[in-house]
Amino acid sequence: MKSKQPEPLFKSPPEWRRLWKGMPAFNYDDESSWHSVRVHFRNHEDLSKFAALIDQPLTSMSKTVWYPKVDIKCMTDKRWIAQEKIDPKYPVYVISKGRWRKELRLTTRSLEEIQVPYRVVVEPQEYEGYAEQIDSRRILTLPFSNLGQGSIPARNWVWEHSISEGAKRHWILDDNIDGFWRQQNNTRLRVKCGNMFRAAEDFVDRFENVALAGFQYYMFALDRKAKFLPYTKNTRIYSCILIKNDLPYRWRGRYNEDTDLSLRALKDGWCTILFNAFLCKKMPTMTMKGGNTEELYSGDGRKKMAESLQEQHPDVTTVARRWSRWQHSVNYTKFKKNALILKKAFRQGGNEKQSINEFGMELQRDEPVQDE
Repeated sequence: MKSKQPEPLFKSPPEWRRLWKGMPAFNYDDESSWHSVRVHFRNHEDLSKFAALIDQPLTSMSKTVWYPKVDIKCMTDKRWIAQEKIDPKYPVYVISKGRWRKELRLTTRSLEEIQVPYRVVVEPQEYEGYAEQIDSRRILTLPFSNLGQGSIPARNWVWEHSISEGAKRHWILDDNIDGFWRQQNNTRLRVKCGNMFRAAEDFVDRFENVALAGFQYYMFALDRKAKFLPYTKNTRIYSCILIKNDLPYRWRGRYNEDTDLSLRALKDGWCTILFNAFLCKKMPTMTMKGGNTEELYSGDGRKKMAESLQEQHPDVTTVARRWSRWQHSVNYTKFKKNALILKKAFRQGGNEKQSINEFGMELQRDEPVQDE
């Protein structure tokens, strides 16, 4: 019988803690319940006695209760704000179609709110509509229109445009993002500054082999039911993407172009980083007018979309009906071994000069703007 090996006196910190040094503070614990019990009461008197036992108010409308009582802090009026604005060092592009009206102009309005410089990329026949809402200096006009290939031609045009400006990476954002958020201490709060873009860039640039990075969807960042790390390695990057410009790829196909690009990079040994510390609130597909909704998703578009990814990557993709519609499912476990490679300067401790760097972000009360 093999003898049990003694526990090491000093355990190495998790990889993410070592790599995250010099980044904004991040703490996220699994706060889901250890055990749950359904309790039934015959009458209101029994309910009142139980409430007295646990020293918590309960009524006939109460559905759940924690024991001991959970201290819930009111954070609804808090925001991440920066006194000093730090711009992204890489260009930010928003590809948009048919969404120049104020109520549809989600991403560009969100970027303006947090004062992030951007360019919106539009087709020539829609220039005047966008120019009525957006400073013309922020508008880039495509040399083509209505090619029937979704956003692929525009995405590749943006890639080449960023290279022509000498950028090593570029951000490309969908036009249906309703705000940006930061996740910390099991709480998602809106940011009122663009400094987290620069924080994400700083982290990505520590590595030699990060092809794509981006912000997690707000809807997938749960408050209690999981233990999140500040980032997830080697998974798909959607909608708010930071791309390494010298990759040997370009956007292709008609559907699922972001998943396809992520998979091609991962299969070649590159890494991706999906930030859970930084979030974007993307509107669900097919819930807004404009974009490529009619062009790509009408009729059996959802099924075609799922099947097209399976044709491109049959080794990791399956197709099935989920939530009453066709969905693709991708197995990313085969890419777990794709290891992040620190650049030499950071292998020598270049990110350990300070354990926490908030990039100027502070948690403050969001004072309402007074009408003049």
